[in-house]
Amino acid sequence: MVDDKPSKMILLTGPSGSGKSRLSRLLGLPSLNLDNYYHDHDYPGMPQRFGIVDWDSPLSWNKEAALEAVTELTRSGRTEVPIYDISTSSRTGSEHVDMTGSSVFIAEGIFAAELVEELKERGVLADALCITRPRLQTFWFRLMRDLSESRKPPLTLLRRGWGLMRDEPEQIKKWVAKGCRPVSVSEAADCVRSHV
Repeated sequence: MVDDKPSKMILLTGPSGSGKSRLSRLLGLPSLNLDNYYHDHDYPGMPQRFGIVDWDSPLSWNKEAALEAVTELTRSGRTEVPIYDISTSSRTGSEHVDMTGSSVFIAEGIFAAELVEELKERGVLADALCITRPRLQTFWFRLMRDLSESRKPPLTLLRRGWGLMRDEPEQIKKWVAKGCRPVSVSEAADCVRSHV
């Protein structure tokens, strides 16, 4: 019997709006959006910032469920993934993901760095990358995306966006400290292609 499950898994992180999801689509590789593992807005103990839930805190995210899903994909090529609606901050269902037949897949999201240590220990991590770009550029791309998708009220998006832009260098330092390599968008694309 031929083993057709993915043999390599690449974590891709970076600030919100840095181009993680877009790059994953452009590369044409199967990918898992780790944002689907956010807790619902009414989950007990959710962190607060900017007058709303702090969606940029790992405490707003279900690390254990994401870790198990990524590991299951490397073991069998299949898993069940929640569908998360950012505009309502809640799960709306689930879907079956099948990545069999692909040698590499990407798991991307702002919390991807939280999984580096455990995935290295499990021997399933091929690479961990952190996309960096000029802060103002990231701010603009994030704002345009969030407005077009009506993710939150415009004033909330502006207030949150300025805060994220201010905090971005520290966030990147934290992700690098957790084991991700800082790269530009083009460098990230080259790194991923090298594993295909």
